[in-house]
This record gives sequence, C-alpha cells and structure tokens, in this order.
Amino acid sequence: METIVIIAILGIIVVSVLAVVGVAASKPDSFVITRSAVINASATNIFPHVNNLRQWDAWSPWVKMDPQSKVTFTGPEAGVGASMKWESQKDELGIGTMTITESIGGEKIVMKMDIEKPMPASNMSEFTFKPSGMGTEVIWSLKGKADFMGKIMDVILNLDKMVGDMYEKGLANLKAVVEK
Repeated sequence: METIVIIAILGIIVVSVLAVVGVAASKPDSFVITRSAVINASATNIFPHVNNLRQWDAWSPWVKMDPQSKVTFTGPEAGVGASMKWESQKDELGIGTMTITESIGGEKIVMKMDIEKPMPASNMSEFTFKPSGMGTEVIWSLKGKADFMGKIMDVILNLDKMVGDMYEKGLANLKAVVEK
C-alpha cells in the first residue's frame, strides 16, 4: 500500500512540473506590467518626484520594505544619467541599479533597471504623464524579455500581480506625497 501512495505522489509531482513547464513554454518572449493612478496635480508638479531618484525615498514601496538598504547615487541629481544603486539587506529586494535613460519634462521618464540579485535581469521601467480631468494620469510600466526561467517564475509567482501590487502601492504613495 505504501508503494502505491509513493507512486501516486510522484505521479502528481511529475504532472505538476510538466504543467508548469507547459504553461511557461506557451508564454510570450516579452512582458509588460502596467499600473496607473490619477493624481490631482499637474504633470509638472509630479514629474520632479520621479525624475529625481533621490526623492524616491518619500514614495517608493521598496524603500519602506527595507529602510536599511544601502543606496548610492551617481550622475546628475535628476534626468538623463541620474543613477541609483541599491543593496538590500533582504534577499527578495536584492541588488540592482536604475538609470534614467530618457526624460521629457512633464511627459515621460524611461529607466534601465539592471538587477544582479536575487535573479539577474535587465528591464526598462517607464513613467508617462497624461492630462486627466483636473489632474494627471501617471502610468508606470515595466517591460522586458522573458527567458524560459523567467517564464517559469511568472507561472509560479504571478509576476504581474506581484510587481503590479508594488506599483499600485508606489503610485498611491506618490499621490499622497504630491497631493499633501
């Protein structure tokens, strides 16, 4: 009887692994995660809070997760070339660098994100600012290529939800900072 139970458990594990691999194989080779929020302020009032990486402490959800992270800034204070490197004390936040590659006043900010740990990745993050009623819609997107291991991680962790939830928190924090 024990042998049958062991074989059944092994069968369930094999089927589960094959299902994850099958779903991962069907995913596209790139991804986009996008969230947005309307902030009751002009784009010109919101823009500096994003364009100056030193101001992220006031609203970034990741800073609040690990206030002990070691953060260093290089390049100009804001705009193209401004860069931030973080080394978290928490494994899930890891080590990485973010550099502004494009900055169009009140319209768009594009950043290259290179993550060393916990899993190496290189992606693009983008903020766009669009008029919306009496305020501005701020759209935060993450775009990148999805290798096979990334696709498997997405199946297991649901990266759209995980990153998207953090983007929603960040946008809510940004809204609170700007509107106060």
